[in-house]
Amino acid sequence: MEIRLRNLKKEDYDDMVSIWEASGLPYKPRGRDSREEIERQIEESGDLFIGAEVNARLVGVVIGSWDGRKGWINRIAVLPEFQGRGIAKMLVCACEDALRNRGARIFAMLIEEGNEPSFRMAERLGYKLHRDIYYLTKRDSDDV
Repeated sequence: MEIRLRNLKKEDYDDMVSIWEASGLPYKPRGRDSREEIERQIEESGDLFIGAEVNARLVGVVIGSWDGRKGWINRIAVLPEFQGRGIAKMLVCACEDALRNRGARIFAMLIEEGNEPSFRMAERLGYKLHRDIYYLTKRDSDDV
């Protein structure tokens, strides 16, 4: 099986959503994960939107973000029938490389409680759990 990585395009939005849904990754279709928001983000930071293809079919995605201090690895998802083949690892490593090109030297990811496969993958890639850090958010709405 040959896996090809490439930058995602606006036209990939429907496939991205299908991958998120199939892999059980929650998303905000009326907020930050809406078509309009994703298209805007791809325009601004297309190098941080990476997809994995098998036989020209999009099977995995990752979105990176760079806040000027830390690189964030977000929205990692692989179709269930392609999980366990190293695709998520390839996506994370490619995203780290894109973030390094922007100057990132610290990489972070948030993994929801109960997502053991993602947690184990992150640990294998050298990510460390910080039990002394609390993640707090303030949101204008539940959709953002």
